[in-house]
Amino acid sequence: MMRAGLTFLLMTFAGVALGQDNCLDCHRELEDPAALAMSEDVHAQASVSCADCHGGDRTIETEGDYQLAMDPNKGFIGVPDPGDIPQLCGRCHSDASYMHRFDPNLSVDQVAQYWTSVHGQRLREGATDVAQCASCHHAHGVVSAKDPRSPVYPTRIPETCGACHADPEHMAAYGIPTDQLSEYRAGVHGRALFDRGDLGAPTCNSCHGNHGAAPPGVTSVSLVCGTCHGVQKELFAASPHQEAFDAIDEPECESCHGNHNIEAPTDDFVGVGDEAICMTCHGEGEPAYGVAATVHEEISNLKGAMAAAREVVDRAARAGMEVSEAELVLIDANQTLVESRNLVHAFAVEPLREKVEEGLALATTAREMGVAALAEVDYRRKGLALSVFFILLLAVGLYLKIRQIEERE
Repeated sequence: MMRAGLTFLLMTFAGVALGQDNCLDCHRELEDPAALAMSEDVHAQASVSCADCHGGDRTIETEGDYQLAMDPNKGFIGVPDPGDIPQLCGRCHSDASYMHRFDPNLSVDQVAQYWTSVHGQRLREGATDVAQCASCHHAHGVVSAKDPRSPVYPTRIPETCGACHADPEHMAAYGIPTDQLSEYRAGVHGRALFDRGDLGAPTCNSCHGNHGAAPPGVTSVSLVCGTCHGVQKELFAASPHQEAFDAIDEPECESCHGNHNIEAPTDDFVGVGDEAICMTCHGEGEPAYGVAATVHEEISNLKGAMAAAREVVDRAARAGMEVSEAELVLIDANQTLVESRNLVHAFAVEPLREKVEEGLALATTAREMGVAALAEVDYRRKGLALSVFFILLLAVGLYLKIRQIEERE
């Protein structure tokens, strides 16, 4: 019966203006939470209401006999089966001519994407506990994805996905870990989103997709990361690690940085120290050991030179000297440090060394400018002291001359 009702709905496309809606009026009188939530629902604002999804006739005056409005012959389906929901929502959301009435930029391929997702495939196989449209967007009280109250607003997406993926009981049948949400919160992306409110930080759907959600495979991890970190991806692709990782079927970015609990990288990640990730695979005596040590040393040298220049320039600034030009040079030096850190992904010494030397030259220039400013401070102080001395000498001379004149009188 429900399938037949859905077919009826698909054939009688939602086109009735909201106007009289006895379904909504009745359920509001009953204080039905679903009806109350419709007051801010985007569908209600677009003149779509109860009968457009659940079927039936919302214009019939029931006079106490609500069954007249909920007649299966009028397409009433009641609560739709989970397996019917994507097609039910797609009745409108897959129709470009209808959706573009509200926003020409709206996508209309969500349902097609959904059936390619792991969720859609499981739903077609008969699993009813997998995510479908209402699981993530809700069924009633649906608000725009740009609204902070929406379950798919960036700051709420991790919790929305975690409603299933962080539930051990729910995920037990699928053998999937349930620590992704806690790991994401602890990682650099999660801290950027939750602690700093950075809406540009990647969330679950940034890497896994939303309607076409699927776990990225080993060969596609770098492509996912590369959507934001394109420079690093290109450098890695040209590095000796690319071929080595492909040979052992090892994920690229994830192997060193992790996936959900991604740590903020430090310069100690590269090198031969206790925190160096390089030592996970390489040991002393290998050529790669020497490369790692050299890379770490080069970057440390640049950092040290910049710190020395910064200290001198700051001292000159505190002394009241104009150091804006030196500050600009330090900004350029810092840019070379950023580029040097990116070049780590090429795992080649010479390109890195060239960039470091460029930064060292800038740091040296900034330091010399700071030293010159401090020398100017000393020069001015000495000039001021000499001026004060001559002024005092003149004052004493005037005083003695005045006394001499007074004694004569």
